[in-house]
Amino acid sequence: MSQALSRGTALRFVILASVVSLLGDTTYEGARSVTGPFLATLGASATAVGFVAGFGELLGFGLRLVSGYVTDRTRRYWTVAILGYAVNLLAVPALALAGRWETAAFLMILERAGKGIRNPARDAMLSHATKEMGRGWGFGLHEAMDQIGAVVGPILVAGALYARQGYRNAFAMLLVPASLALAVLLINRFLYPNPRDLEVSSSRVETKGLRRSFWLYLSAVALIAAGYADFPLIAYHFKGASVAPEDWIPLFYAVAMGVDALAALAFGRLFDRIGLQVLIVSSLLSFLFAPLVFLGGFHLALLGMVLWGAGMGAQESVMRAAIAEMAPAERRGTAYGVFNSIFGLSWFLGSAIMGILYDISLTALILFSMAAQLGSIPLLMAVRKGRNRDSMSPLPP
Repeated sequence: MSQALSRGTALRFVILASVVSLLGDTTYEGARSVTGPFLATLGASATAVGFVAGFGELLGFGLRLVSGYVTDRTRRYWTVAILGYAVNLLAVPALALAGRWETAAFLMILERAGKGIRNPARDAMLSHATKEMGRGWGFGLHEAMDQIGAVVGPILVAGALYARQGYRNAFAMLLVPASLALAVLLINRFLYPNPRDLEVSSSRVETKGLRRSFWLYLSAVALIAAGYADFPLIAYHFKGASVAPEDWIPLFYAVAMGVDALAALAFGRLFDRIGLQVLIVSSLLSFLFAPLVFLGGFHLALLGMVLWGAGMGAQESVMRAAIAEMAPAERRGTAYGVFNSIFGLSWFLGSAIMGILYDISLTALILFSMAAQLGSIPLLMAVRKGRNRDSMSPLPP
């Protein structure tokens, strides 16, 4: 396969995968824009909201460890991805049937579990397709289209709430994009049954282990994850503190997702040119979101959501692209699984801590968030040096 043919074919694969993500995000991000307030209407506390959000991420990211290993061992990328997408997407419209907050919480956690199952396989397939087009640009393009759905979904939900349709009808409406996402996924599976063929072979000899810089990198992103408040808790605050009218809350989320899309493209391009320095820049840019969203009024909170979205764009594009550069092809599913499991554990702990701190002291919550994110910067700077020093000294597989 020629390099030009591989690049064109890979681009088509990335675009189809991105359409799936666009429709998928329309589904579950539309729901996630109101799950905090929805749980509140069913009687859940702030601590419960923070725990459910964090535990959902913990389970989802923990499953990625297993899913990534299974993907590498079996090479059944599509089987794993399709199973995960089905669970991930179909749990959302089922929220329309939830009568208790515990039932809704279970479905929210199930949705995160499905995402955890599918992501290592999907990211491994994307890593093969993006080699020739640029890792940062490929993952950035995928994230940008992904976030178009994350904008559309909350707007649709906001429209349903504005029309006085209520949460349940809004959730039921999301069955339409969920079904379309699964249809496009099956089309992509039919057209590209062997995604590993999209990566042109290289004469460079790759090691079989995960390098030391990989583990140092995990420490840095763990701090970023711990300091990042999940949106259900932010939305809970917006509703409880009357920062914004109820039907404006999903629009705040939509703004953040729009910024996420633009930031993913920009940071992805920068990653291909200057490397991991872009994560340092994004951390310095986004660490101020916490005081703005938790202490500010309408306009400052909106600015905080802009910074929150910019940080998310960097996380979802640059972080994944960097893993593809650090892990050999035969270990990429496992690498994504390990990466996401550590990220998820940190996200869970951070979300649980911030949920508890919310009920105690907003100042303590804000200081925790800012300190964790800033603490990642020295580690990211060390990764740059470490990658050069031990690039030929892998840990045992």
